[in-house]
Amino acid sequence: MDIPRGRAFKRRRAVKRFFLAVLGMASVAAASVYISRLEPAPPSIERSVLYVDSVRRETFIRRVRGPGRLVPKEQILVSALSPGRVESILVRPGERVDPDTVLLVLSNPDLERQVRESELSLEAAEAAFRKLRVQLRNRFLNQKSGLADVAAQYEQSRLEADLNHELESSGLVDGLRVKLADIRARNLETRHGIEKDRLESLAESNQAELDEQRANIKSLQELVSHRRRQLRNLRVRAGISGQLQEVTVDVGVAVTPGANLALVARPDDLRAELRIPETQAADVALGQSVQVDTRNGVVAGQVVRLDPAAAEGQVQVDVELSEALPPGARPQLSVDGTIEIERVPDALVVGRPAYGQQFSTISLFKLNQQETLAVRTTIRLGKASVNTIQVLEGLSPGDQVILNDTSAFDEHDVVRVN
Repeated sequence: MDIPRGRAFKRRRAVKRFFLAVLGMASVAAASVYISRLEPAPPSIERSVLYVDSVRRETFIRRVRGPGRLVPKEQILVSALSPGRVESILVRPGERVDPDTVLLVLSNPDLERQVRESELSLEAAEAAFRKLRVQLRNRFLNQKSGLADVAAQYEQSRLEADLNHELESSGLVDGLRVKLADIRARNLETRHGIEKDRLESLAESNQAELDEQRANIKSLQELVSHRRRQLRNLRVRAGISGQLQEVTVDVGVAVTPGANLALVARPDDLRAELRIPETQAADVALGQSVQVDTRNGVVAGQVVRLDPAAAEGQVQVDVELSEALPPGARPQLSVDGTIEIERVPDALVVGRPAYGQQFSTISLFKLNQQETLAVRTTIRLGKASVNTIQVLEGLSPGDQVILNDTSAFDEHDVVRVN
């Protein structure tokens, strides 16, 4: 039969429930404190997406790289030497040309008319010169004839004077007649001198007139030659043997002297023009070896010229190629050039990280031996190359580091590698 429970039993059960509740609350509080003191679990990353490189000791070859293009060593810009309108284009870009190959034909009716007018002016001047020469010769001969007459008269008067002097000594001629003969002889002597000087002056005058006319003819000859040359230049020629690279005008376009018409180059004699970032060009020097990648082969060369000024943050470097170019190489072909700056023996080297600049201190994640965890490590970098960089402090040979951009884990010092 059932035994009724008293007050003592109920009291004991209430105390037991109280203690159990207190114990539960204490357990919950203790667990909360423990959990709050636990560090968060490290984030994880897949091994397959990581670019990991090993630190190694080797000869560090420092290089800089830049894009560029192949350009002809010799090229000329064909310009218009005469004004005109493009009548026809006879050669298209890509065709081989010789120095006398006619590239374009210009037309200029005004120039043709000017050539004809100048030729007619020259013919008229030459005819006038011939006529003047005849006239001056006749005038000179007339003057020379007059001089001969005076000379004859003077000689006659002198003989008469001498005869009168002899007759005077014999008493056959009076003194007055002798004096008159002497006066006439002296007068004719003076006239003879004057006529002689006049003949010389006339010769000089005639020569001056002829020289003036010759100068006029020479000027007209030069004008005719210039206009004929302008007319010939309406047939625009290549000037050198090579390949036509570009025609910069179209049929029907009017051009003036000096306007660019075409570009001709020697396609079999090329050099490379590289554009090196100005921050990396400080150590580039003449004579350094270069590897030029043409996308169809790598060609060796050396630096032969540095542009003295930077443009748009880049420095142009000219490279002389020492090897034959592969098939398909042509002017304006895009290339990549790698210049060897220096060699550092026995250097600690690793692949260049995403944000690793030379002579900087950065932090990288280094893998543990099991390659399950990556721990942030501070390292000091030295000189940089295209794909590698020198390690000065923080790593040892054989260490493996993550080179990816790890900015997503900037708040973590440990990363789990799956």
